[in-house]
Amino acid sequence: MSAQSQRWVVLKFGGTSVSRRNRWDTIGRIAAKRMTGDDARVLVVVSALSGVTNELQAIADGDGIDGRIAGLVERHRAFCAELDLDADAVLGERLAALQALATDPRTATRALDWQAEVLGQGELLSSTIGAAYLRSQGHDFGWCDARNWLDAIALPNQSEWSGRLSVNCRTQADAGFADRFAAQPTAMLITQGFIARHEDGGTAILGRGGSDTSAAYFGALLKARRVEIWTDVPGMFSANPRDVPDARLLSRLHYAEAQEIATTGAKVLHPRSIGPCREAGVPMAILDTERPDELGTRIDALAATVPGVKAISRRNGIVLVSMESIGMWQQVGFLADVFERFKRHGLSIDLIGSSETNVTVSLDPSENLVSSNVLAALSEDLAEVCRVKVIAPCAAITLVGRGMRSLLHKLSDIWATFGRERVHLISQSSNDLNLTFVIDEADADGLLPQLHAELVRCGAMPVQDASVFGPSWKEIAHGKMQRGTPWWSPQRKALLQAAQAGTPRYVYDLDTVRARARALASITAIDRCFYAIKANPYPAILQAVVAEGFGLECVSQAELDHVFSVVPNMAPQRVLFTPSFAPRREYEAAFARGVNVTLDNIEALQRWPEVFRGRTLWLRLDLGHGEGHHEKVRTGGVAAKFGLPVARFDAFVSEANKLGVRISGLHAHLGSGIDDPRHWRDVYANLAGLADSVGTIEFIDIGGGLPIPYTPDAEAFDLVAWRAGLDEIKAEYPRFGLVIEPGRYLVAESGVLLLTVTQVVEKDGVRRVGGDGGMNALMRPAMYEAYHGIHNLTRLDDGATQAFDVVGPICETGDVLGRGRLLPTATVEGDVLLVADAGAYGMAMANTYNLRALPAEQVLGKTE
Repeated sequence: MSAQSQRWVVLKFGGTSVSRRNRWDTIGRIAAKRMTGDDARVLVVVSALSGVTNELQAIADGDGIDGRIAGLVERHRAFCAELDLDADAVLGERLAALQALATDPRTATRALDWQAEVLGQGELLSSTIGAAYLRSQGHDFGWCDARNWLDAIALPNQSEWSGRLSVNCRTQADAGFADRFAAQPTAMLITQGFIARHEDGGTAILGRGGSDTSAAYFGALLKARRVEIWTDVPGMFSANPRDVPDARLLSRLHYAEAQEIATTGAKVLHPRSIGPCREAGVPMAILDTERPDELGTRIDALAATVPGVKAISRRNGIVLVSMESIGMWQQVGFLADVFERFKRHGLSIDLIGSSETNVTVSLDPSENLVSSNVLAALSEDLAEVCRVKVIAPCAAITLVGRGMRSLLHKLSDIWATFGRERVHLISQSSNDLNLTFVIDEADADGLLPQLHAELVRCGAMPVQDASVFGPSWKEIAHGKMQRGTPWWSPQRKALLQAAQAGTPRYVYDLDTVRARARALASITAIDRCFYAIKANPYPAILQAVVAEGFGLECVSQAELDHVFSVVPNMAPQRVLFTPSFAPRREYEAAFARGVNVTLDNIEALQRWPEVFRGRTLWLRLDLGHGEGHHEKVRTGGVAAKFGLPVARFDAFVSEANKLGVRISGLHAHLGSGIDDPRHWRDVYANLAGLADSVGTIEFIDIGGGLPIPYTPDAEAFDLVAWRAGLDEIKAEYPRFGLVIEPGRYLVAESGVLLLTVTQVVEKDGVRRVGGDGGMNALMRPAMYEAYHGIHNLTRLDDGATQAFDVVGPICETGDVLGRGRLLPTATVEGDVLLVADAGAYGMAMANTYNLRALPAEQVLGKTE
């Protein structure tokens, strides 16, 4: 293919990528690889060296011109020396031009055209150095002046300043543009970002994000094969990786999604750069100079339409202007009058919220000059037509993704989190691509990691979809987390044999139960451990945990009866009874057995005094909030039925004293699947703060709820950090025995559910695998939208896979065990499916809906 007919690949490199010799070596390798691998010609667009544009801006502002120019001359000479280049031969003319600007007649007035000349020097210097160095390394590089190719255009109502220092450029090339550009004699070219040609022939500046935008302009004008933005991160992420290490790389995005993410806070790509490529249909990529082999982010019009939140971002420094007037209701032209005043002060409005008597708008400081003087003048102007209130500083938290309206039902956790903060404004975009919450900036600190985790947990951010999401930043920076081989993998043959006896079937591994129990029992700060048998009351499991020194926690009389049937020699003091809204007879039966009894309301004392008079009790408190992986497992807060409100604590103690009731324990369990190791430390501290006022407290029960890593990318619970927190708080309050009551943590990973494939069906592009058990055998996915790994045990080693929804035989739309799961393409009727981590709340919640039989249960291997 001739040089004239080859298509171009445009590569843009920022300041950090052009400021070191090794980075220029990388640029050379990447450019050569694109030229040979893509059979393309290569245009490299570069920024100024790091920090140079800031120095040039200071010079343009008239600040220390001579000294700063001298400093820049010395820096570029030193960089030439680092590159083994002769500075005079390579940069002599360029440095002379820079120095001449100090004595230019326009300097005194800081004329705009002079400022543009000054600001453009950084890219002219860096590109000249780069071209010389790359040629010295054997690369066929030429140099060209961007001002000969990018033409600034005048826009309506454009100020003189923006017409010179923040310009837009033409994106439609004339008929001969491509041929003239292709006539350049070298296979590869280097040019400047940030600068263009003004209509008067002088220099114009593209403004913020100018180098990204320059690359996009060149890509559009050349109808390039693609535009690659090379930077210091591997692409766009689902959140800022510096704030959220678990943020996932966004491997493929549509132009519209990328535009929203860039506009609402992602700094890796300037929003202005996307439009030219989108209009011209030129794909874009964001890639990492330090990790050139990483996938990066691909942006084009062919990205799959995947509903869900793709990213969450935060913008600080937001200013809200609230305007209120009864007179605005149905008043024609009111908004026009108001917005004209913003225009008068040169302010661009970002978000808008309105009611019959109030309009609130936000001002983004990245797009406005929002100073106290400007705001004061604006307020004075607006006061003529309404009452004005300025709220600042605020932070805008934005969720970006397709189909935001269809996701609202999944965002209950997000609404609840924001409900604990002061929300000033909620704005949903008309294109259904973003949802923004504006809160006080101080309240936003630490919020992004929490919100990101909740989006993943509730399924609103579909991180398992490999067509959109790549690895996490943590994985990219520190390597892929190595998860141990699950116990069931080497037991495949035994499990397949067990399945022959009939499915659905739960199979348990007691060694896993024992290992988890021993890990908890080894923590010296813990004085008593009770296993919450509601998670799994299988007899062999109860016997195993009791043998490891655990007591048992029950929530019904039937569970109490079961415990003393399975472990007849169990000492009553090793059993804890923690019911919820149980009938009077169950409390009576528990007292008769001599077990520890927990009460969580004052009404029972008042209405059944004869049941509790003279008894010893534990009191369960609600600390005012709940936590956990789903709203239905949060057992604290006003929406939860559990626990006595702290506000009624004194009243309960008073009522107990009247009846001679001795309160020997305080208890709080606020939810399940909580991944913050500090949570239990804080619970203990809150309860210990109340315990001294009672005078009879011996034990503080901090509940359970320890999580396990259900999803492939989830990390195991940090037991070391948990232990450290408990050691610390126990040292502060050594007079109370520390009690825990885990359930899931002990048994979830020990159990698997075996199913037999009944049918494999395709409907409108969705492939479904049916099993002989569904929500009747495992309720968690339907009830909590919970994730469980699903594997074809029969074909565990098959390489070719496809995405399937795994469903059951129950006559309910919600009978889905997993969506979009990668299973062998060859999956057929009769194969055995394994649903992992099903040892907790699996068989315990199984049912006979549709009159289907309950699953079978067995232990694999030795029981002792």
